[in-house]
Amino acid sequence: MALTAQFEKALTLATRLHATQTRKGSDIPYIAHLLGVASIALDHGANEDEAIAALLHDAVEDQGGEKTLNHIRRRFGSTVANIVWGCSDTDEIPKPPWRKRKEAYIAHIYSASPSIQLVSASDKLHNARAILSDYRWVGDQLWDRFTGGKDGTLWYYRALVEAFRTSGTSPQLVADLDLVVSDIERLASKRVMHFPFRMIYVFAAGWIVGELRDRLSRLFR
Repeated sequence: MALTAQFEKALTLATRLHATQTRKGSDIPYIAHLLGVASIALDHGANEDEAIAALLHDAVEDQGGEKTLNHIRRRFGSTVANIVWGCSDTDEIPKPPWRKRKEAYIAHIYSASPSIQLVSASDKLHNARAILSDYRWVGDQLWDRFTGGKDGTLWYYRALVEAFRTSGTSPQLVADLDLVVSDIERLASKRVMHFPFRMIYVFAAGWIVGELRDRLSRLFR
């Protein structure tokens, strides 16, 4: 499939709309995420409308709400606009409570169109990969970036995996998401256990050193 000038126009619009945004906890321009989502979607069979929606999937939620949605509809048509709207968890300002929004988004996935499911799952996979990569470097400080914190974020991504799987979203894409989310869960579990085991090790090592010192002192009296 060859991409047309419409994709180029969408890329320009996405770059302008998100020009001042960066990825959470970094200086990475936000367009890197949008390109990543479009790339994943294309890798899993997206057509041009779906790829354009992938570039613009955060535009309504982050950059102008209904006004931006209407602009997207005029420039790229109702198919793209409907996908973008379906990937937005709210256009309200201020946003409703985090848990309420996420529960509603998960429920929506089950009845969403295949195009919305494809773009949404591509978005979540790219986000999950970023979470896993950053978690390995910064540890539990990572969760300070997220409104849901550690427990809420882990719940949300596992619930998304189940929603995409049950709704029949691309099996390969869901499998990739599941693998990354499982890696995050395993790392989180290890970090929970790390401190107690470290303390046990310190105490044990201290006891052994103390015993050796006492025995050596008795030998050389």
